[in-house]
Amino acid sequence: MSSSSEGSLPPFEDDVDSVCSDELLGSQSRRWYDELLSGDLNPDGGGDVNTVGRDGLFVDYHFPLGELEMQSGVRWKRPKELCPSPQFIVNGATRLDVRQGKLNDCWLLSAIASLSVHRSLLEKVMPLDQNFQEGYNGCFIFRFWQYGQWEEAMVDMTGGVTEVVTVASLPVDLPAFLRHLLAKGALINCANCQGPLEQRNELGIMFRHAYSLTAVEKVGTTHGAQYLVRILNPWGNTEWEGPWSDLKGPEWNTVSEEEQRRLDRVSREDGEFWMSVSDFRQNFEIMEVCHLSDTLSKPGSKVRPWSCIMHHGNWVPHVTAGGSPMGGRFWQNPQFYFVLSEVDSGRDGPEKTCTFILALMQKHQRRRGVNLSIGLHIYPAHSRNKYLSPEDLSRLQPVLYSPQYSTRREVVLRSSLPPGPYIIVPSTAEPDQQGAFLLRVLTEQGNNASPAHKPAPPDVSSASELRFPHQAALPSPKSTKLLFKKHCNKKGFCKPLHLHSLLTEAIQGGVLAGSEKNLVLEHCKSMVVLMDSQGIAQLNWPEFQSLWDKIRRWTDIFMVFDKNKTQRLEYPEVAPALKAAGIMVDDLVMQLVGLRYTEPDMTISYPGFLYLLLKLESMIHKFQAFDMVGMGTVTVSYRQWLHMTMYN
Repeated sequence: MSSSSEGSLPPFEDDVDSVCSDELLGSQSRRWYDELLSGDLNPDGGGDVNTVGRDGLFVDYHFPLGELEMQSGVRWKRPKELCPSPQFIVNGATRLDVRQGKLNDCWLLSAIASLSVHRSLLEKVMPLDQNFQEGYNGCFIFRFWQYGQWEEAMVDMTGGVTEVVTVASLPVDLPAFLRHLLAKGALINCANCQGPLEQRNELGIMFRHAYSLTAVEKVGTTHGAQYLVRILNPWGNTEWEGPWSDLKGPEWNTVSEEEQRRLDRVSREDGEFWMSVSDFRQNFEIMEVCHLSDTLSKPGSKVRPWSCIMHHGNWVPHVTAGGSPMGGRFWQNPQFYFVLSEVDSGRDGPEKTCTFILALMQKHQRRRGVNLSIGLHIYPAHSRNKYLSPEDLSRLQPVLYSPQYSTRREVVLRSSLPPGPYIIVPSTAEPDQQGAFLLRVLTEQGNNASPAHKPAPPDVSSASELRFPHQAALPSPKSTKLLFKKHCNKKGFCKPLHLHSLLTEAIQGGVLAGSEKNLVLEHCKSMVVLMDSQGIAQLNWPEFQSLWDKIRRWTDIFMVFDKNKTQRLEYPEVAPALKAAGIMVDDLVMQLVGLRYTEPDMTISYPGFLYLLLKLESMIHKFQAFDMVGMGTVTVSYRQWLHMTMYN
């Protein structure tokens, strides 16, 4: 692998949070990739001419290059300015290709090294048909996973579920445990955090430095069998110098040449080495395990990853954000019905259990600078009762729960329970905290998890009686898809005029009927361009789904804060409603909202509220995309400024 990667796109967070498709490229990346390789990046071909520089090569005008040069003193060059014939990949990619430079990015490089072990995963992250010769347009595409999709170090690069464990807490039969993880396709990093940064201990192991654990083998010797683990240092040198070391280990003299060839053992300073399991326990303190799902498995593969079920959800203040069990509103939190039926194979003893992994990830909170304290609780359920009432939750005790609420981006529970039905309840530590989340359930094939909906009362007559208020105001997901097909053009795109017709029809059928008269084409133009990732002023189905997910969430908030049910928010109600949506504004901004976004009577209509929220959220995200180092200030070029202000 070449170290020349200057032409790659700088990754940034996309705002798609509701689409669970298997497409590996986001729409923008797909368009860039196809058009750049085909040479069709021009106005007539539908491409964005503003992404092409004077030399005909790709330029990312959203990347704050000048700001980074001033901060770091680094001058950015194209690969052909560094060497006459740069190469992307030569003779395939292997774990031994990685070499760490002067940056302290071993955590990233150890993850990259792990990718090469799984070629299908490597191909997802890095399309291999790219090069610096034929069809080169100054741009390389890399795909990163985010919130259930491949867009955007282990989680972002693999889409796996990562848990951090201490080596001291691992089972006594460590080889069996590690082999089980590797058989599931897990990627494993390990480190010793006790000493000064990247200083060596007496046997060559670096402190606070990430290594990759890539294999566990039972090795035959003249003295009997011995379990060894294979470790990779991303530096490409500086290896273990204790027993079984490459250059100083006499133990290898007891292993036949045939056995060494089976292990693919090479006696050289390449960063890869073997060590005994006991030495591994003594020299490493923590282990980061990235569990992969079955989307990466291939027919005939020996690797049997977990089956993964994903659910996107939201904590909406006063609706689905009930807080912890210590309060009186825990029952308001979302619930998921979870059935364990496939018993673990190969377990000794009469007790039958099912192993699983739960991962709760909070979405987009890093953008807002707010980290929620999140946690998971699991309760027993009855096969005929897929939802726990407030009375059930006050009576039952959880069979498993997070030890404590955590502000980490993702909390993970790995455990085993007897076969049967259960209820998963994701929650925040405090009630009425707004946030979006992704719940992933990893199990053996055959188990299942699904959203648990509150049974509807016999006569549902008002939105307040529904689990989600928007259900009384907006069409169902199935009807929404039919509406999109009805109003989009023949190519499957929704333009502002189409969106106006679609939203008008959608609103007319619910309890907010009548408020569609406040929807104007200008609202729809802004909604389209703010959600459009391609710069073509129209939305495809995934982009519309993302917009619709926001509309549903914001409709819940609007209906909760519209206390007198006038289909308008009074001016004093606007700031609390914005806060419930996760947007904090000061008095000056609220004055601007009053001047710019309210009706003559100082109220905000339902369509106006959706427009205001989308505008605020989009502009905040754009600022944070430029403020890459979190300084609270950004530097933009004249061209960038015009692009942001004119196309919104």
